[in-house]
Amino acid sequence: MSDCIFCKIAKGEIPSNKVYEDEKILCFHDISPEAPVHVLIIPKEHIECVNDINNENSQIIAHIFATIPELTKKLGIDKSGYRVVTNILADGGQTVPHLHFHLLGGRNLKWPPG
Repeated sequence: MSDCIFCKIAKGEIPSNKVYEDEKILCFHDISPEAPVHVLIIPKEHIECVNDINNENSQIIAHIFATIPELTKKLGIDKSGYRVVTNILADGGQTVPHLHFHLLGGRNLKWPPG
């Protein structure tokens, strides 16, 4: 998708503060962090949201979750705890129409917040 900001970041057309990258995914620091550690994990392939995961692209999602333990070790939150969140469509809080996961940690993330 040519006008998708995350596709442009994945292609290197827009700079990001990368944490991890391979042929399938890109992980980078969120520009508006909600926690001391706030990394976005995106598939390089454009998948709009969870509703668009299917048999052909589900291996990318499995790869994301297989990579998360490595990321948490690198970021120093593997022992203290963390949260992985995705927002789906407008009512779910999704602001960029490209599937992405928020990896949050570095402080107590009690629920509900407040």
